[in-house]
Amino acid sequence: MDGSVMGAEALSAALLAMEEQFVTDPAASLAAAARLERQAMALGDEALVMRARLRRVCMSFRTGETAGVAREFYDILHWAARHDERLLEARAHGACADIHQYAGDGARQLEHALSAVQLLDETAPTDLQITLRIRLCDALAATGAMDSARQRYRQTEDQARKEQRWNLLAVVLNNWAYYEYELGNLAQAREVTDRMAAAADAHSIELDPVKLHTIAEIQAASGDYAAAEQSMLTCIARHEAGHVENAADLAFYQLTLARARRGLGDLVQAQQNLDACRELCAERGLQELLAQIHEEQAELHAARGEHTAAFAELKAFTTAKENLASREREAQAQARHAVFETTEARQQADQYREQARRDPLTGLPNRRYADEKLPALITGDPHLTLAIADIDHFKRINDTLSHDTGDQVLIQVAKILETELTAAIPNGFTARLGGEEFLLALPGTPLDVAASILDHIRHTISTHDWHHTTAGLPVTVSIGAAATSETAPPTQAATLASADRNLYAAKHQGRNRVATGTPREHLPRAYRDRDIT
Repeated sequence: MDGSVMGAEALSAALLAMEEQFVTDPAASLAAAARLERQAMALGDEALVMRARLRRVCMSFRTGETAGVAREFYDILHWAARHDERLLEARAHGACADIHQYAGDGARQLEHALSAVQLLDETAPTDLQITLRIRLCDALAATGAMDSARQRYRQTEDQARKEQRWNLLAVVLNNWAYYEYELGNLAQAREVTDRMAAAADAHSIELDPVKLHTIAEIQAASGDYAAAEQSMLTCIARHEAGHVENAADLAFYQLTLARARRGLGDLVQAQQNLDACRELCAERGLQELLAQIHEEQAELHAARGEHTAAFAELKAFTTAKENLASREREAQAQARHAVFETTEARQQADQYREQARRDPLTGLPNRRYADEKLPALITGDPHLTLAIADIDHFKRINDTLSHDTGDQVLIQVAKILETELTAAIPNGFTARLGGEEFLLALPGTPLDVAASILDHIRHTISTHDWHHTTAGLPVTVSIGAAATSETAPPTQAATLASADRNLYAAKHQGRNRVATGTPREHLPRAYRDRDIT
């Protein structure tokens, strides 16, 4: 693949396939992402470079690399916000949620997980929607909001079933069960894992070792040791058959199998599994398991009546647990420091995101802001009125005076529109649609009331002292307004089209006026034949 440069379309398709890939081998995915990143760099397409870079950094993090990860995540988030790449921004927020989870900062984890979901719209790939919603569920659960997490888990489970994303359904249920287990809610955890196993059977999905391990841990904690043993034997067999996400996982699996066999009274086999776990930890430097090994060894000694040895292991367990807590605090401190270094980048990303929704000349919200805001307003407000205001003879101002003067007129008109509308309708907003055209949204305002407010605004503009700006050249606006209730069901396109027709009527009737309710058939034929968008 590295020998020749892929085209942008082919590279984008390859990245999309990778982004939607269910990862079982992060190391292989890391190498593939690095290759695509080199291809994107050779192509000179910055957006594709950033997509590939995010994938590479995510896989680096999955393989245990943490140095510099936070900085790269925030760099990508910053770029995506500045360039209005919403899906990349959503993915980057999801990645930032992961790094804050690692750093033990649940509040920031939840903040990023929520931001990621809020950026989703109907254009987002289904797999991305489900994946980011899983992150939000996990963040809620990790911060103790389990009731909210359960509600979100159910919604995400329903979506995965509806879309027939069976692998992702298994992830939803696995994570849900894990958090219930961590909180000691064994009955709920068992019920969720039972649904996961039933879905896997019904749809011929082979559960990977990680999910089988979750099932076995819950079975063992519930006292169902025989079922836990069978789950772990299947888990280890699949791990050894190549379902390997992390080679270190085998040590965890041997430990859980030892616990299950101790519960069954098979102390010889349990000791063998624990010894295998200890050897793997020594080979791979898995200090995080040392405390659990000492704890399980104490249980085995006690089961054999070796109480002195059990007491010694419990002392070793206490020491190992304290050392582990110290190492975890140090790792989290390092992660927090890395995140702290990216605070400025995060703030800049938020700043650029806000700037992307603002008109740089007038400071008003722009068309993108309006397009994001209006659908919910239209759906939820039967008395919403929308209006389009257009500066009369604006070309004459530019041509007769200067474009700089034209800019000053735009700024002042924008200020009057926003000030007067906010005074009348505090929850309304004004946006610059482009050129000399502005949108005014008047929530909870029937058309007849809106017409009076708009006429006051029109009058304020026409009577403003323009002498020092335009040397006496008058500045007026024409306004066309329409109620969303005019169409059923109400839509943004239909309401704005109606407001646009009324604006044209106001211009046709002499300008400097407000027009409402102009039927399409009463307009000049040239206008009726226009393609209105």
